Amino acid sequence: MSVRVLVVEDEEVAAEAHATYVGRVPGFELAGVAHSAGEAMRLLQRDPDVDLVLLDMHLPDGHGLGLLQRLRAEGRPLDVIAVTSARDTEVVRRAVSQGVVLYLLKPFTFAAFRGKLEQYAEFRARLATAPGDVVQDDVDQLFGALRSRPTGEALPKGMSLDSLRHVVEALRERTEGYSASELGEAIGVSRVTARRYLEHLADEGRVTRAPRYGGTGRPEVGYVWVRSD
Repeated sequence: MSVRVLVVEDEEVAAEAHATYVGRVPGFELAGVAHSAGEAMRLLQRDPDVDLVLLDMHLPDGHGLGLLQRLRAEGRPLDVIAVTSARDTEVVRRAVSQGVVLYLLKPFTFAAFRGKLEQYAEFRARLATAPGDVVQDDVDQLFGALRSRPTGEALPKGMSLDSLRHVVEALRERTEGYSASELGEAIGVSRVTARRYLEHLADEGRVTRAPRYGGTGRPEVGYVWVRSD
């Protein structure tokens, strides 16, 4: 039986990307998309069979933790994965105290997103087959399913997580974006290498592509970071 997922994300492009990602992970089914805390509550009232909420912390009508507190007060047995740009350690602490099972920081690749959902699926599978009375090893295995795993190996061959971070940092700091040649010069790699990372991010929905005109010769492709925070 598929895990039914509600995406709670106020930024339209990011919400669409997360919804698409859910559909690409076997065993998960999109239950809906909410762009605010109020809309999330209304969707959950209409659909009580949601299993998992992917929760952004920055919502237009309140903080994500406020929504989570309301859900807990109503006794809803929902699991929550934070999918957010919130890096404040106090927010992380409060998220853990309110039962957030996993925390995924933006920006991320599809591989990282898929990894978190697969960890959650493994946790559910182990929980479903656990005996009624567990011993310490059973508990350790259950919580072990939620421990972070490296995702660098899930990147396309020849790409590294460290280089990807440099590309992302450069893009986030320049609102007008980069062409492949500009980015290569900025971070010290070849145009071909820069283009591979830019195309990867474009395929993941984290940057937009658009032709650039105005110079001599063939127009270049510009890549602009999709703002979600």
